Amino acid sequence: MNALGRSGVRVSPLGLGAAVIGNLYTEVPDEQAHATVGAAWQQGIRYFDTAPHYGLGLSERRLGEALREYDRTAYTLSTKVGRRLEPGPGDGDDLANGFAVPDTLRRVWDFTADGIRRTLEASLERLGLDRVDVVYLHDPDDHAEQAFREGYPALEKLRSEGVVGAIGAGMNQTAMLTRFVRDTDVDVVLCAGRYTLLDQSALADLLPAAGERGASVVIGGAFNSGLLANPTPDATYNYTQAPDELLSRALRLKALAEQHGTTLRAAALAFCAAHPAVASVLVGARSAAEIEDGARQFATPVPAAFWQELRATGLLPADAPLPTEGPA
Repeated sequence: MNALGRSGVRVSPLGLGAAVIGNLYTEVPDEQAHATVGAAWQQGIRYFDTAPHYGLGLSERRLGEALREYDRTAYTLSTKVGRRLEPGPGDGDDLANGFAVPDTLRRVWDFTADGIRRTLEASLERLGLDRVDVVYLHDPDDHAEQAFREGYPALEKLRSEGVVGAIGAGMNQTAMLTRFVRDTDVDVVLCAGRYTLLDQSALADLLPAAGERGASVVIGGAFNSGLLANPTPDATYNYTQAPDELLSRALRLKALAEQHGTTLRAAALAFCAAHPAVASVLVGARSAAEIEDGARQFATPVPAAFWQELRATGLLPADAPLPTEGPA
């Protein structure tokens, strides 16, 4: 288990990202969602991440129900604030936002101090728990002023009161996350898709800043939403159709991995976990089989010769830390 900054909160090196069991893109049956969480537990995963945004609260409800089978002190749970849920029209679905659920609720951007507390209270009710361990400001890209002026101080107060153990922000960009690390006292940031085998932009600012400030980084989007899991012509990259140039690069990475007797999935996860500032890597899964595969890939050593070839061919920058080298 790895500590999140100086908070004392600890996370497993591999975590379960619960957006998918919130019916991301397609429906997941209740029993399947429950089995996915159970399989993650059996694989030794003890960090679980969710958010009100994921399925308009469905992810939180399902995750909370599944985790009630386990000792609350044995796992770490994070959720997010910034999107408050209010009653919705209830006459359609939420697929425009990526989730196959009825639109009985709607999201309202709210990074005010009152909004933060109300959102967290509602999350605890859906989870059926009396506390969460980590709270992230969720995607404050277009709400920077309010997030820094009101949202962050509200989280800091919750931490000082002992309501939560660690605080941070979660985003798909590095510039504002770097600002959080440098200008506030966050324990951790969740960076999605910006430190992968296809995108190492976090190396330029976020990861060095986290190292200097003693903050931790959790990596989401290790597969860039699918391309690095299975590079096919219809694969997605950051939730949209993968560009031809990136598809070609991913296919090249896959071929090299197979030449060295490993898989692209194992290499993608190992790369994310190798940076010393990274405390955990999140994997999304919609079934027990998917999370079991993710855990197997994460535990698979990747030959040193593979990493050496990536550097030699320019597929990885020279300053990217490489995983502990397994047998060549």
